Amino acid sequence: MNCHEIQKKDQAADPGAKGRGKTMNRTRCVLHAAGRGILVVLGNALYALTVRLFLMPADLVTGGTTGMALAVNRYTGLAVSDFVLAFNVLMLLVGWALLGRGFALTTVLSTFVYPAALKLLDGLFCDRVLTEDLWLCTVFSGLGIGLSLGMVIRAGASTGGMDIPPLVLNRFFHIPVSAGLYAFDILILMLQAVYSPVERLLYGIVLVFLYTVTLDKVLLMGKTRTEVKVISRCYPQIREAILTRLDRGVTMVCAESGYLKKPTQMVLSIISNRELPRLEQIIREIDPQSLIIVSRVSEVNGRGFTEKKEYLRRMQPDPEEMPENMQLGNGNGQQSSKF
Repeated sequence: MNCHEIQKKDQAADPGAKGRGKTMNRTRCVLHAAGRGILVVLGNALYALTVRLFLMPADLVTGGTTGMALAVNRYTGLAVSDFVLAFNVLMLLVGWALLGRGFALTTVLSTFVYPAALKLLDGLFCDRVLTEDLWLCTVFSGLGIGLSLGMVIRAGASTGGMDIPPLVLNRFFHIPVSAGLYAFDILILMLQAVYSPVERLLYGIVLVFLYTVTLDKVLLMGKTRTEVKVISRCYPQIREAILTRLDRGVTMVCAESGYLKKPTQMVLSIISNRELPRLEQIIREIDPQSLIIVSRVSEVNGRGFTEKKEYLRRMQPDPEEMPENMQLGNGNGQQSSKF
């Protein structure tokens, strides 16, 4: 959520506090931007630390700007951090000119922080090597690169460098970004393949796989949810139990049984992963014969998840619309325990 959205949300919630809330909104925007900036800096610092402690000592191959810098360093002796800085600045200017000022601003921090951190760590560690085990270097390189890239992307920023050419090709020649990234990475790996033994290339493939998987996990971290669909003749009671006992939202979906072609309703709810065992227990208590379908959802946005819950007055289910053995009331306004 950007600053403008935050301001609109606050004004809609309290129209009379527009003047009074300006300072508060400005503070929130500054804190929000500062938090994102800190995350970008930490991500780039971790990236530089990973490259310096594991990737470079093991002489592993990789793609992106770092892969180009390693190849240039091998052929010309130019420091990796110097090449990264020069190339990142060049790509920043290209992105500013061709992709616009808005995109360029998302790459400014990474353009300078990563090479600066790499230069600082290079001087700090000098010839220090944590391990000479190729497998350990490959594993920790993959984990570190994937985690650091995920931090930068989750902050809404870009690492710059070789991220920009595929976007330019997509803008002007409609070449898919993913295809452009793969093509450039292959070219960069070929530059390093000339001087790297086959064993290093195989470790490089494992490295790319590891940081790709880690990156995907980091991007989805904290966003995955569980989708539960319940088909049962006791759907009114299951609906009430989810609303009252789990405090989760429910959507009723009209359905029809396939064999008898009888109309019914399916209960649909999105819950956290930890709530699944409790929900299954509740459903089995109400109807042991119910059909429960569980699916993993990559991301959920909306009220109750990314926005604050809002409780509205709702109508109680009409007992006359439910079968006699599924009545919620027992005549005195209290819920019956007989299902």
